Amino acid sequence: MQRKTLRAATFGAALLALLSVAAVAGEKDYEFQLVDKEVKQGDAVIAVKLVHKPSGRPIPDAVIFAKRIDMGPDGMEMMDSPIELVGSTEPGVYRFKTKLTMAGKWALSLGAKVQGETGTVEDKLIVTATE
Repeated sequence: MQRKTLRAATFGAALLALLSVAAVAGEKDYEFQLVDKEVKQGDAVIAVKLVHKPSGRPIPDAVIFAKRIDMGPDGMEMMDSPIELVGSTEPGVYRFKTKLTMAGKWALSLGAKVQGETGTVEDKLIVTATE
């Protein structure tokens, strides 16, 4: 009887440890990735994929609450452009419509909440606008 109790306690402790590790993982296990690193200057749609880094699987249904695009990488952070989230048919891919008024490097800053995670996923991606 003591052996069964000891096994049950050991199993319970192992399960608790596993759940603790999963809970600590959080927002650091997710990242945005550019689908294309270059887009044409002017009216543009920038597609990014949100992925779970350890598994590589795409993450659909995240809530994007922060988005900004500016020319900070080229030293012109004050030069920004309106940006809006538009629909996508591919799971885990988020598309943003904007107007890139100049050729050069643009910083796309994003903030998102992933279902079931307490933290915020934040990323800054560099996209190049070409003529």
